[in-house]
Amino acid sequence: MQHPEIEYLNMCRYVLENGNKKGDRTGTGTLSVFGYQMRYNLQKGFPLLTTKRIPFRLVASELLWFIKGDTNIRYLLQHNNHIWNEWAFKNWIESDEYNGPDMTDFGLRSQTDEAFRKQYEGEMDKFIHRILEDEGFACQYGELGPVYGKQWRAWETTTGETIDQLKDLVEQIKSNPDSRRLILSSWSPEFTPKMALPPCHTLFQFYVFNGKLSCQLYQRSGDIFLGIPFNIASYALLTHLIAHECGLEVGDFVHTIGDAHIYLNHVEQVETQLLREPKPLPRLHINKEKHSIFEIEMEDISLDGYDPHPTIKAPVAV
Repeated sequence: MQHPEIEYLNMCRYVLENGNKKGDRTGTGTLSVFGYQMRYNLQKGFPLLTTKRIPFRLVASELLWFIKGDTNIRYLLQHNNHIWNEWAFKNWIESDEYNGPDMTDFGLRSQTDEAFRKQYEGEMDKFIHRILEDEGFACQYGELGPVYGKQWRAWETTTGETIDQLKDLVEQIKSNPDSRRLILSSWSPEFTPKMALPPCHTLFQFYVFNGKLSCQLYQRSGDIFLGIPFNIASYALLTHLIAHECGLEVGDFVHTIGDAHIYLNHVEQVETQLLREPKPLPRLHINKEKHSIFEIEMEDISLDGYDPHPTIKAPVAV
């Protein structure tokens, strides 16, 4: 029986061998293919990659942040989650109030200039401390604009009203499971320019059959080495949480990617990962006393049997 993780590893190989060399907004450069799809049977284990360690607590806290409708990194930092720091930091250093050292192009410069990297890390540490300690500063500079949580829980209509897409979706799965409209969209043309990062995972749809809940994600853009492993685990977890509330088993997670790319400064890391053999997938546990997805907290979610290969570090392109 083929290990489920082979789906991801095959994508890595395919893009390395067939990717188009393209520029990108970060200036890093990518190997890119347009249109790629993977399918994971969630009955075979929780699809958290084992060929390198993926920090599940970061995946879970980010997803709960979305579910709560939050768009400020303060909640994430309170849970020791730093995956959105760079985008908030960028807003801070580009503001009129910032008077520290020049941080232009910090994402690229910190990779090649050791002296600059230490300076950047010092500025980032000060920024994080202020977000955690100064509520007013956090409200202004920890805010990322109307990103995922806003679109999921308070989509704005032309009349100024809001729609709780996630709550409506869960209710529709319960009351009308055969519907072909079990869809949530994060892509809002009106608000996309106001977001720190326009949604990469733009739309997802659920499908109920034989007492099982399946999910398909359409992702417009996917960083294969750093981002997509998180996305796979995040939407698998979302499927589990909604199935838990709706009294369903989990089915498949189908991952459809528009621009699937490997950054040129990640190629060596991907090649290292491809030399590793997948290990058994872990199992997910959800607190049975919590029934609603909107009640779940970090302590209600755990994994059993996760024993991956070591972490492979790589820089984030901002």
